[in-house]
Amino acid sequence: MSEGPIFDTADGCTILLHVVPRASNTKLVGLYDGRLKLQVAAPPVDGAANQAILKFFAKRLGVRQDQLEIASGQNGKRKSVKVTAKSAAQVASALGLESAT
Repeated sequence: MSEGPIFDTADGCTILLHVVPRASNTKLVGLYDGRLKLQVAAPPVDGAANQAILKFFAKRLGVRQDQLEIASGQNGKRKSVKVTAKSAAQVASALGLESAT
């Protein structure tokens, strides 16, 4: 499938996440089980955590939220986020994770 938590796809890249909701603030905290571990301040209620994830990545990657999509795991901790028009290397660099690709 992939060699790391961020990998190229036909129209951009995908980020594999392990999400921990209800954290004190939203931030990346390393790797967990081959995925980027993201603490999210929002609770997992009515899609609030998913919206917070998209907002976080839009800001960090300098893209519009409509260029991001939660491709899998909408109701779980293991999620994948699809990023259009950015390569895995560009995303990893923007997140300060050059070795994560």
